[in-house]
Amino acid sequence: MSTPARAVPTRLRVCVLASDEPTRKRLAALVAESGHQLAELSEPADVVLTDGILGADAAASTVALGAADEMFGGRLPNDATAAQVDAALRAVAAGLTVRGPSEPDRIFDPMPEEIAVPLTPRELEVLAAIGNGLSNKAAARRLGISPHTVKFHLESLFRKLDAKSRAEAVAKGLRRHIVEF
Repeated sequence: MSTPARAVPTRLRVCVLASDEPTRKRLAALVAESGHQLAELSEPADVVLTDGILGADAAASTVALGAADEMFGGRLPNDATAAQVDAALRAVAAGLTVRGPSEPDRIFDPMPEEIAVPLTPRELEVLAAIGNGLSNKAAARRLGISPHTVKFHLESLFRKLDAKSRAEAVAKGLRRHIVEF
């Protein structure tokens, strides 16, 4: 049976623990940017934000930036944004566990770059053909279209992918997971 989440106030009181003064100031700025109130060490706090050092407070109500220790209720990368910190603070204050992505733990690839205009099915076929090393003439024969039509689709691909060459179009297609070879 799971424990029900605690009610979280709109504005949290957050205590900051850091190993040095510049880090403390950076974390305090994140707290302020997140819209929460900074609490002193001697004051009661809803949650703790730290760079990985642990104070007298329970680790379960602590969000750590850049720490790999499993004991913290929340862990985020060092470069977490104020919005990510806000979400983690609220979640930990509610009794939840937060785990941000770390390089070795990433399961999914980053989102591919967006394409301004989607590619047509024929453009995808032409991109795959040139990616397989076919010339315009050979791609035209394989696809049952004229070399002029292949050239037309290539120009459209260059424009949509913001590419200057066939190789760059193929590279961008691969990077964006548009085609596979």
